[in-house]
Amino acid sequence: MDLALAERENTILGQDFLTWLWHVTEARGGVFTDRDGREFHLRLEERLSVQGGDGEGLESASVKSPSGELTEARSGLRSGKKVNRAQLRFERDPEAWQVTLKDSDFALSGLKTPKIEKPESDDEDPDARVLEKIFLIEQCLELLDGVYAEFLAVRLSSKWAEEAQTVRVWINKG
Repeated sequence: MDLALAERENTILGQDFLTWLWHVTEARGGVFTDRDGREFHLRLEERLSVQGGDGEGLESASVKSPSGELTEARSGLRSGKKVNRAQLRFERDPEAWQVTLKDSDFALSGLKTPKIEKPESDDEDPDARVLEKIFLIEQCLELLDGVYAEFLAVRLSSKWAEEAQTVRVWINKG
């Protein structure tokens, strides 16, 4: 398989996912369910990037807004761009994770897990904090995997054309 073609297909799928995710988080008020049936919240945070075009005509718009105003990015969507990088915040009481996801290779960066409590005594297992951190990272990845699996179920089904139309309507309303 041609490596450039595979990379382009991954980018398209990643952009579709992140654009769909923005729409779905707003449509549902950010409410999702994990594989155990527990509710969690997901929202796109203050950093978002949209991109469109090819080669020398490639255009990007990045937004960093502490108040969550993503109007410039929404304007980019209306002009045909798609989300290519997004900062996501997962919340499941009482825990919260934050991570940035990139479209082309689904690379995660800046992952912040819930805080780990300091040991109360020196007798605690020295590996306990490391293992707890790994556990928290795995939890975040499970939440992200679940949302991505939901997207793929729609994206690879006959319902995708209808879903894509719903996203286009949402973009044009914004």
